[in-house]
Amino acid sequence: MATEPLSGVRVLDLTNVLAGPYCCYQLALMGAEVIKVERPGSGDLARVLGADSERNKAGMGISFLAQNADKKSVTLDMKAEQGKALLKRLVQTADVLVENFRPGVMDRLGLGYEVLRNENPNLIYCAISGFGQDGPRRDDPAYDQIVQGISGVMSITGAPDTAPYRVGYPLADTVGGLTAAFAISAALNANPRGTFLDVAMTEAVVSTMGWVVSNYLLGGVLPDAHGNENTTSAPSGTFATSNGPINIAANRDEQWQALAKHLNRDDLLTHPNYQTREDRKQNRHALRQELERVLIARPAEDWVRELNALGVPTGQVFTVPETLSDKQLEGRGLIASLSAHGENLRLAGSPIVMDGERRTPQAAPPTLGADNAVIWSELGLSDAEIDALKQEGII
Repeated sequence: MATEPLSGVRVLDLTNVLAGPYCCYQLALMGAEVIKVERPGSGDLARVLGADSERNKAGMGISFLAQNADKKSVTLDMKAEQGKALLKRLVQTADVLVENFRPGVMDRLGLGYEVLRNENPNLIYCAISGFGQDGPRRDDPAYDQIVQGISGVMSITGAPDTAPYRVGYPLADTVGGLTAAFAISAALNANPRGTFLDVAMTEAVVSTMGWVVSNYLLGGVLPDAHGNENTTSAPSGTFATSNGPINIAANRDEQWQALAKHLNRDDLLTHPNYQTREDRKQNRHALRQELERVLIARPAEDWVRELNALGVPTGQVFTVPETLSDKQLEGRGLIASLSAHGENLRLAGSPIVMDGERRTPQAAPPTLGADNAVIWSELGLSDAEIDALKQEGII
């Protein structure tokens, strides 16, 4: 494999649970040396989160395993004066520091950006929070579901009679983490590098809502929940078949015509309710029922194959296990196997393929404090000093 894009970059990961750990995992996959700085005795809360209670008891919960491969772990009590001093020394060796505490926490610890930049003027300091470092909501706690609600996402998720609905995975955490990784990568390209990055999960999510926001700001259209219907075109949405739903996106006139003809419903092409795009949008539910009269007679796989061959975008609606076993995903190697801690872990690698190669995790998620001896000795601490710090609960 060619030299990793972030080879030689040292990242201090002071984050917990998901947004920050996901950010730093993406950086690690791109070759950065990521040192996870955790609280002695407990570490990242994600160590006790996940569906496997035995893993949780061992401090290696599935939630932790998913986002922390290719990282190192040291423990440090940042409330203790000795701990603060050690962090400052570690910052002197780093390029990036990432934290996702509530705004002001690091300042109250005496470890805020202005203090740490004195230790390392080139430090890229990235603070991930729910709402940003200022504003009336800055001090509010921000979990993923809270942000999904405040960002407006829940109000447009689900059908008119079921919304608001939470998106089925931690969307805000993940988008926030990916935004932070992008910001850090951009800052690493700057000269000089030293900077403070303020990444708000809410703003990251709103920025991805694109046309939903623009339709309101520019077109005065109030965003609403439309279930599985694509409100910009019809027929475009989810349709029933004999063995499960499929998505069809006949957004262009030629796609609509090819679809109707393939279903032997040429009569719909001349029907006054379906003549134009606007006609079809206005009568979308009736049109869906007409198409499903034919689609319901045959399995999803047949329709997907035939319609795609005609240039009508069509795809099955998979369960997560079906997605993970799909030949397309398997063939491109997104899910990697890693031998670690006496078992085979299957973890997601980088979503980016660079020059034909995908970055996948090479090292197991670390046990708590696994790299204490190596990292602290690099700073000049003797074995005796490290042992004393352990006894005092500093590391």
